Amino acid sequence: MTVDAATSTVQLPQGTIRYRDSGSGEPILFVHGFLVDGRLWDGPASALTEQFRCIQPDWPMGSHRVAMNPGADLSPPGMADLIARFIEELELDGVTVVGNDSGGAVSQVLVTRHPERIGRLVLTNCDSHDNFPPAPFGVMPKIAKLPGGMTAMALPFRLGPVRRATFKQFAKRPIAPEVIDSWLEPSVSDPGVKRDTQKFTVGLDKRYTLEAAEKLPSFDRPTLIAWATGDRFFKFSYAERLAETIPNARLEKVEDSKTFVPHDQPERLAELIRSFIKETGDERTEPREEVAQERST
Repeated sequence: MTVDAATSTVQLPQGTIRYRDSGSGEPILFVHGFLVDGRLWDGPASALTEQFRCIQPDWPMGSHRVAMNPGADLSPPGMADLIARFIEELELDGVTVVGNDSGGAVSQVLVTRHPERIGRLVLTNCDSHDNFPPAPFGVMPKIAKLPGGMTAMALPFRLGPVRRATFKQFAKRPIAPEVIDSWLEPSVSDPGVKRDTQKFTVGLDKRYTLEAAEKLPSFDRPTLIAWATGDRFFKFSYAERLAETIPNARLEKVEDSKTFVPHDQPERLAELIRSFIKETGDERTEPREEVAQERST
């Protein structure tokens, strides 16, 4: 995790989003998942910045360091609205959206609700269809709704060995303990971030991915599904189902990786993204300007 890019901020109606912006060229926007931040994408971004503009926000999914406004909607549709606003604020047209884990689920909601500035979609191992959240995490939203539920779920993670063992399930390559600590600390130490984390956790519900799946057959932009074959949470059959659902999709296997493909196989993922953007340069549907104008009025 070594991308050297200054941190910037953008003010949205939902609150402040911190992000790193490196390179130049066609824009790539990365969407991480639950309880990690934009640094998950450092490896692929490092490999892609010579040819592309790589944007790595810290989305409000539990590891962000600036709490959202109290009234912010952080359900999957709310997150999709937030990302769409971010794209508009940075004036990104024809952006390639790359999602992982629960960020991949949010990306599916995004492209089916706000396709107007999207040029391409890349999905790595992530929630989809009726697998949101995956087993055994389906109980988390129910616990998060209970008084003190978030505190109860966080208690075991105060222990370093528990933290490391948990993240080991998602990555084949070791993640530095200090990085894991920095991902988990905000939701424990900042009441506002803890509130945001509860909102996002409560919103983990398969009805949103099933709704997106109903609309994905109408998503006509080029889509790359780069899927690790050794993932216990997101099986390769889920990738095949997505490839059958999205009409302009191609499916690529990623070996020797678990859920966190950008961490385990950054070079492989970067090469797949690079080739995909190059090969689909003439396939993208132009941004739907009339829809974008409609949203801004």
